[in-house]
Amino acid sequence: MLGKLFKKKQEASKPELPTHAKSTTPRHHQQKGKNRGRKQQEVTPWDISQFEVAPQPGKSRFHDFDLPPELMRGIHEQGFEYCTPIQAEVLGATLSGRDALGRAQTGTGKTAAFLISTIKQLMDTPSPDNRYVGEPRALMIAPTRELAMQIAKDAKALTKYCNLNVTAIVGGMDYSKQQQHLHEEYVDILVATPGRLLDFYEKRDLFLDLVEIMVIDEADRMLDMGFIPQVRRVIRATPRRGDRQTLLFSATFTPEVMDLTRQWTYECIMVEIEPENVATDTVEQIVYLVSDTEKYRVLKNLLRTEDCERVIVFANRRDQTRRLTEKLQRDRFSADMLSGEVPQKKRVRTLEDFRSGKIKVLVATDVAGRGIHIDAVSHVVNYTLPEEADDYVHRIGRTGRAGASGIAITLAGEEDSFLLPALEKMLGKKLPCSQPPAELMGG
Repeated sequence: MLGKLFKKKQEASKPELPTHAKSTTPRHHQQKGKNRGRKQQEVTPWDISQFEVAPQPGKSRFHDFDLPPELMRGIHEQGFEYCTPIQAEVLGATLSGRDALGRAQTGTGKTAAFLISTIKQLMDTPSPDNRYVGEPRALMIAPTRELAMQIAKDAKALTKYCNLNVTAIVGGMDYSKQQQHLHEEYVDILVATPGRLLDFYEKRDLFLDLVEIMVIDEADRMLDMGFIPQVRRVIRATPRRGDRQTLLFSATFTPEVMDLTRQWTYECIMVEIEPENVATDTVEQIVYLVSDTEKYRVLKNLLRTEDCERVIVFANRRDQTRRLTEKLQRDRFSADMLSGEVPQKKRVRTLEDFRSGKIKVLVATDVAGRGIHIDAVSHVVNYTLPEEADDYVHRIGRTGRAGASGIAITLAGEEDSFLLPALEKMLGKKLPCSQPPAELMGG
C-alpha cells in the first residue's frame, strides 16, 4: 500500500517520507490535529468568544471574513483586532482565489494580509492524496534573508494552531539543516530567497509542481537587486498562471513591475492603499543641516538623549556602517550592524539582540534594513541620505509602526544635501530643515 501511495513520478525521483513519517492515510483524512513534523504542544481550550471585537463604522474586523477558529486564535494572540486598509482590501480580493497586485508601503500590514489569505485557503482545500516531502503548497519569495525570515516567523505565529508546517530556506544559513527539513517534513508554506530556492530545486531536494499559491513580496526590490531571472526560473517550475494563485506586492508600480504582473498573473485585481504617505503618517520628520565633520558629533549627542530608546541608523554603504559601528562601540554605545558583509547567523543574532533591547543602536544598509520589522523603534537616523527617494520611505517606515509615533532625523551634509529636492518632490511636501539645536552640537 505504501508503494502505491508514494508512487514514483516518471519525470523525477522524489525523496519519499522517511520511515518514521510515512502514513498509509492521505493527509486530509488523518486524525484532526495530527502533528506532521511540529513538536507536540499542550493546547488549552479556546473559542471565538474569547476574541471579541466590537463592530465600528468604516473598519473591517477579521471576524468579517469567515476565517477558521484555529487561524482566528493565532490572529488573536498576535494582538490584531481591526484590519488595516491593505489587509481589508487584500483579504476581500484574494480569499476567493483571485490573483492580485498590491501596492502598499512597509508597515501597513501587508505581510499578515497575504499570510492570512494563504492559510485560510490551505485549510479549506485538502492537500493532494499522493504527496511527497519537499513539495510546498504555498511558496513565498522575498528579496532579502531578513525579510524572508520575518515572513516565516509571522507565518509560524499565525499557524500555531492550524496544523500547517512552515519552512524557511535562505542563503547564508546552514544548508544541510534546511535540506534535512525538506527531506523529513511535509512543507505547506515555504518562504525563500531566490538563490537558495533555486539551489534546492536544481538538486531535486525541492519540487514546485504542487504550488497552489505563490507570493512575490517587494517585487520592485527584486528588480533592483537583479533577481528577476531567478524568479522567472522558479515560476516556470510551478503550475501555469490560472492554475495557481499569484500575489505580487510592491512599494511602487513601475512599468517593469506592471510588465511582470501581466506575464505572471491571470485576471489580476489591483489593490492600492495610500502609496505615497502611509508609511510617514505617524513619523515626525526632521532634517538637520550639518557639515560632514559635524555628523558624528550630532549623532552621538542625539543617542545620549533620554527619548532615544531604540534607534536604527542608516548608511548607504557597507564600509560606512562598519566604521560608524566601530566608532559608536568605542564611545561605549551598545551598537551593532547589519549589512551584506555580516554572516547570516550573526545577522540573525544581532536582530534578536536589538528586538530584546540588548542592543540600543542598530546601524544598517538599505538592503539589510528591509527585513527589520520591529515595533517600538523610537528613532530612525539617516546618517547619509539615500540615493533613491523610495528608500527614504522604507527607512523611516522602521519607526512609527503599528500605530505608534516615531521620529526620523536626517543628517544632511555637503555630500548628500543635493538629494533633498528629489525627496521632497516624491513626498509631495517640504521637509523642515534647520541647524541642530545647541545641545546636539556640544562636545
